[in-house]
Formats: sequence, structure tokens, C-alpha cells
Amino acid sequence: MKSRILMGLAILLAATTAASAQAPKTVKIGVLNDQSGAYADMGGVGSVVAAQLAIEDSGLKQKGWTIDVVSADHQNKADIAANVARGWFDVDGVDMITDVTNSAAALAVNQITRDKNKVMLASGPATSDLTGKACSPNTVHWTSDTWAFAHGTGQAIVKTGGDTWFFLTADYAFGQALERDTADVVEKNGGKVVGRVRVPLGTSDFSSFLVQAQGSKAKIVGLANSGADTTNSIKQAAEFGIVAGGQNLAGLLIYISDVHSMGLPVAQGLILTSPFYWDMNDKTRTFSQRFAEKMRGAKPTMVQAGVYSATLNYLKTVAELGDAKDGRKVVDAMKAKPIKDPLFGEGRIRADGRKIHDMYLFEVKKPAESKAPWDYYKLRATIPAEEAFRPLSQSECALLKS
Repeated sequence: MKSRILMGLAILLAATTAASAQAPKTVKIGVLNDQSGAYADMGGVGSVVAAQLAIEDSGLKQKGWTIDVVSADHQNKADIAANVARGWFDVDGVDMITDVTNSAAALAVNQITRDKNKVMLASGPATSDLTGKACSPNTVHWTSDTWAFAHGTGQAIVKTGGDTWFFLTADYAFGQALERDTADVVEKNGGKVVGRVRVPLGTSDFSSFLVQAQGSKAKIVGLANSGADTTNSIKQAAEFGIVAGGQNLAGLLIYISDVHSMGLPVAQGLILTSPFYWDMNDKTRTFSQRFAEKMRGAKPTMVQAGVYSATLNYLKTVAELGDAKDGRKVVDAMKAKPIKDPLFGEGRIRADGRKIHDMYLFEVKKPAESKAPWDYYKLRATIPAEEAFRPLSQSECALLKS
């Protein structure tokens, strides 16, 4: 009798093991961003291409994994982003959402991801609240944030004499966070904020706002906006003669797609902070060439590079675990080891979900300094990873207390 029981258990165990071995290994990735509005150039379809390149480079398909990518345009609306995320998680079997450009949209998806125990790898949104008061065990904020931009670009400008500021701010979560973090840097370094104005996302006519900036007499007009809003405000500032009149512009979040859109005659001299530039080294150049072949010659922005980097590291972790279904377990595993990344170099994911790596202070070249298409930046300084992002001692993240 005992031998029969043991034999039965052995057969059951063998059958279970065989079923497990034959279980399909699947991952479904959702790229959620702005594909038709102000932020389409720095994320958009390019982020979908970046995710597909990461899947290709992971090698998992050759090992029998099924990996699918879906994408959607949230139109920079938090309610649409939330509805798409719920549908993807509940109905379509999506395991991980990436990019999520637009901070308001990202904050909404962040909570849903936590509730559903999935994964969000945020590359596009900039609000530092994602690793502060809104931090989640299911989210990694990958590329950069408002704290890093403020302390990179803002601090460099204040230290070189730009000590009075007027902010022209995109009126939603991202712009408000960028203004807040930059104003804090300005004031802590002895500067003064003399005024500010909030501007609706997607504004085409900045004239009334620029008149207020001009009237403030501030040395620096801080552009706490992004994408098409940034390029339009800079172009119109040139028409108003703001720089010619003795004020300077501070583009607090500039993408290479913005510089390309404006052209070097307009963008020259802008100082910006970024963790990625396509021409940094052989690895960034190789990736960027592959990307450009699929994007009609366009080089990747930091957001698109972040989608590639985050997706590739996610897939490596999922392969090691053998499963993508427990989001918190996947993120914990990603946090457990250092990251050596082909685009961002060495880094790690902190307990608050902040992916840290070196940041760089760049200056946009003069037209005569550019030797080829997309040859736009020159390096001014490297900001070490441990200095580039908000210290944990200043964080409001509840995960640090648990």
C-alpha cells in the first residue's frame, strides 16, 4: 500500500514538473504615451520602436518566449491613461507598462499598477513625486526627473550669475513639480524667484506670458515645460527679443528632438541636463543607428533610450525568474542587483524605485561647431549618479519606512 502511494506521488510530481516545463513563457508589454500631441516626438512611436529593439536584444524569443507589444495614445489625459491601463491589465494580459509620458497620466497609472500587482517602468514622466510621496513597490522611475533637471541645469545657471528667475510653467503635475524643484535650488543657492505664470498644455500663442516674463526684468526666464511647448516658447521668445534685451532662457527639460525642431541658430547656447546622448560612445552610437534606420533618420531622445534600457533590463530579470506575472516580485528582483546598461552605464534601482545613473550637463552647439546631422551637444560636466538624484534622506517615500 505504501509503495503504491509513493508511486502515485512520484507520478503526480513528474506530471506537475512536465506541465510546468511545458507551460508557455509569455510577456506582454504596453507602451503608453502621447503619440499625436505636444510630446509625440520625444516619446511616441519612437518608444514603441525602442521597446521592440529591446525585445530583439534580449534574445528571449530565440529561447521560446512569446513577447508581444501593444501601444496606445493617452492624449495627455490622465483619465484615458487610467482606462487604457485597466483594460490592458484586466482584459489584455499586459504585464508591464512603459514610457507613460505625461506626469499626471503616470501618477494615475502608477496607482492602478500597484493595485493590480503589475509593473510600470516610467521613462517619459518627469515628476519626482513618483519616487517621493507617490512611490510604489511596483514602479521604477527610470530615466530622470524634475529634481535631477533642477539640480543639473538650474544649479549650473544660478552659479554662473543667473540669480533672479521668472517661471513660465506648464500647468499640470510635471510643470508644477519642475518649477517647485528648480525654485528650491535657486533659493538655496542665494537666488530669488520674482514671478511665475502657469500656461495650459499645448498652448500655441505664448505672447501674453512672454510679455509678463519680459516685464519682470528677471535675468533668467525658466521654461518649466517640455516638447512642443518648449520649442514654441523659445521660438516666440526670440521674436519678442527677450534674449536680445538682456534676459536669458533656461530650458529646464530639453530633448534632442526639441533642438532638431528649433534648429541650431535658435537653440545654440542652451544648457540642458540629460542621462543620454546618442553620440556618447560606441554603444550609444550603435543603438542610435539601429533606431534611426527605423525612424527615418531621427536619433533617439533620452525617453526613447530609457524605454529601451528599462525594457531590456526588465526582460533579463523576467528570464531569470521564469515568469512575469508577479509584478512586485519582478521589481524586487530588479532592485536586488546592480545594472550595467549599454546606454546609461552603471547604475542601480534604489528602494524608492529611483533608477540612478550618471547625468550630464550639455550645451547646444553653435551652427559652425556641428559637423553632421544631429551633432548638437557638447559635454560641459558629468554629474555622478549619487549626486544626480534626490538623496533618500530628503524623500517622502513610504517604502523607506517599511
